[in-house]
Amino acid sequence: MSSKTLQASKVYRDLLKSVNKHIGKEGYKKHFGDYITQEFRKNCNVLDQSSVQQKLKLARDYTLLLNSVQHHKELLFSHNIAVDRSDEMKKTLRKSAGSVGLQLPEVYQA
Repeated sequence: MSSKTLQASKVYRDLLKSVNKHIGKEGYKKHFGDYITQEFRKNCNVLDQSSVQQKLKLARDYTLLLNSVQHHKELLFSHNIAVDRSDEMKKTLRKSAGSVGLQLPEVYQA
């Protein structure tokens, strides 16, 4: 494999990881990952290097956007700035209970 192929596969993997982590893998969100896979497969035989580099830059930029939006959201949650914290608190309670081998009562289940 050439270095350009390795670079493209790394960008592809990073983008899919970011989409799965921040958008989700549920059935109704699966079309995001499917679209990315379809675009990378469609463009795998493109010979124009400037076009390839432009598409890889777009994929890198979108990965950075997803990660940055999630990081910004976490900062807002941590500073209690105008966001609903109920989901975050449920997640924290679920993690805390799970770490000691307990389950939350139905009152706290989402």
